[in-house]
Amino acid sequence: MNRAAIYSVLVITAAGAVFSIAAWAQSGAGRAMAPKGQPTPRTEAGKVDFSGVYSPPGRAPGDPPSKSGEGYSHNIARDMDPDDVPMQPWAKALFHKRFVEDVSKDDPEGFCLPMGTPRMAPYPWKIVQTDKLMLMLYEGNVHGYRQIFLDGRPHDPTVKETYWGDSIGHWEGDTLVIDTVGLGFGDGRNNHSWLDADGHPRTNRLHITERLTRPELGRIIDEITIDDPGAYTRPWKVVEKSALAPNWEIQETVCNENQDENGQNQDARHLTALPHGIGLEDQKK
Repeated sequence: MNRAAIYSVLVITAAGAVFSIAAWAQSGAGRAMAPKGQPTPRTEAGKVDFSGVYSPPGRAPGDPPSKSGEGYSHNIARDMDPDDVPMQPWAKALFHKRFVEDVSKDDPEGFCLPMGTPRMAPYPWKIVQTDKLMLMLYEGNVHGYRQIFLDGRPHDPTVKETYWGDSIGHWEGDTLVIDTVGLGFGDGRNNHSWLDADGHPRTNRLHITERLTRPELGRIIDEITIDDPGAYTRPWKVVEKSALAPNWEIQETVCNENQDENGQNQDARHLTALPHGIGLEDQKK
């Protein structure tokens, strides 16, 4: 079964918990994009200003399709051949179980857990930038956020085994280099956090380095190096491009509001994998 077909099943499997197509449309898909070729905005101090609301990477009008037919939120390695992702044997077996056998039914995001760095949701997101702090605010998931400290501080050694990690940034010319540690949980065999909805694993040895650039007003580029010797045989890179979404604004999203009498999300019990090949129309029958 090809990845596009499995992706369609995944959408059905996690509908209502992972993301809502209606909510995504409400967030501004298809609206006008920023004009091309406009100069890069800068702060009063002369630094590149990344502030703005952006479409999710790979999902803006005119963005090229991926090799797998998926967005980065479902497959962070969407622009790579599967064999080029340097997974260790145990990680490859776990990925196969999560994606092919279980059709991502155990995706932590489907249980209202945070996406975690560097995972992206298929929703708009926002950057708020000051001289000493950058905030990345996400409309989807649990309305999460990242803090990137730009004031020269070192990493906080108390931040360990978290979803978002501890992020500090420094400038190399017009490139903002963001270093994130304190990520992952255990050896990666549990379900606390995945790199994407397909199930690429991450462990507590994960180290993320991002090189963020804005070559023009309407687009930012995030070159992400994934260095996790607990799950991968070598560091590997992905490049995500996000288009500015002028006149958009992120909206409130609540993941865990559909609770039963015990305070548990009722959607989670429905995250059961469907047989391969069953589509939306089949499910309605």
